[in-house]
Amino acid sequence: MFYIPRYDPFHPRPYRELYRTEGAPQARISGYALDLTPRRGAGPYGWHVHSTQDGHDTETDIEVLVWSDIVRDSMSQSIPATYAQLLHTCRVYLASGAQRGLIGLRKGPTIAALYPVVVLLLQAGVALGAGLGGAALLRRFLPDGGVSALLAALLAGGIILLVLRWFRARDRWFYAYYLMHDYAFTAREWGASPAALDSRLDAFADRIAEALQPGRCDEVLVIGHSSGAHLAVSVLAGLIRAGRVPPDGPALGFLSLGQVVPMVSFLPRATRLRADLRDLSTRDELTWVDVTAPGDGCAFALCDPVSVSGVAPEGKRWPLVISAAFTRTLSPERWAALRWRFFRLHFQYMCAFDRPADYDYFRITAGPLSLAHPSAGRPPSRSRLTRAANPHSQCP
Repeated sequence: MFYIPRYDPFHPRPYRELYRTEGAPQARISGYALDLTPRRGAGPYGWHVHSTQDGHDTETDIEVLVWSDIVRDSMSQSIPATYAQLLHTCRVYLASGAQRGLIGLRKGPTIAALYPVVVLLLQAGVALGAGLGGAALLRRFLPDGGVSALLAALLAGGIILLVLRWFRARDRWFYAYYLMHDYAFTAREWGASPAALDSRLDAFADRIAEALQPGRCDEVLVIGHSSGAHLAVSVLAGLIRAGRVPPDGPALGFLSLGQVVPMVSFLPRATRLRADLRDLSTRDELTWVDVTAPGDGCAFALCDPVSVSGVAPEGKRWPLVISAAFTRTLSPERWAALRWRFFRLHFQYMCAFDRPADYDYFRITAGPLSLAHPSAGRPPSRSRLTRAANPHSQCP
């Protein structure tokens, strides 16, 4: 299994801990065994899972495809540069018409996109008010004149800088800078993939192609979470077009979780992604299941990423859009504890459900059945959105 994380600047170790801490209670609830050990052999970060489910023993090697260094580089911005990013990002989404199309899909991710803009502007307003207030107070105790005005201006500037630095140092409370960098990374090239990221996606493709060689395993499962979902789309579409998926190799599955594909595919220069969505949606070489939930305000819940992007071709097969249905698969007590923790809910797809239904992350990733088996013949969610809403549907 290959896991492509969201826009995340941290070492992938927390993903192993999440799997361990959430997998144990899910195994107890669902009645199977799940044991984690360090990964076998050298290579990128990962771990090994042994599971016994329904009388079958399964061995799974899990590897995180890391791009956190690229994320960190994109986040190493000064405070003024972050506000410049804010202006550029707003310009891209508004001038391109992408924001109008996104508003017509789901309110949650639209609000999430506006959140860092509003919070950063409020922080700037607080800093400016504190600076001007401090300067006005100083002027009351100084005689009129150029020196007094200069001292007041210096004080105002110093207070503004200190307040903005205070907010940035506590962004773990606000998430404003983090989210702004995330959206700015997408908007920087008006939807086109940066060169450094393209190079990394090529490396991801090489790792997956190696695992797809006949005799290596029974299934290769690729999981893309949040912004990692559209990266996985491009990796897999490129692999298939290049003929790197052997017909006699392992089964290939793609599970997209909490996807935010329209945030990219609705931008004018995201032509490669739109072509990848179009091509991947018709292929026989893989099974693609897209899982979201209306309770996740950070994802485009039940939005078919191919159809809403306006690139659904004739003969479209994928993805199979299903709901994790948080309000049904979590007990009322658990749902009440999580419903306002928006960022935690965005990870619920990879966590334990105390009232599990047919979606179980740990059965999918460590169980004996391939992704294609439970998906065969299953109807998509009746609440899915398939209406094309993209103002830009051009493909190469």
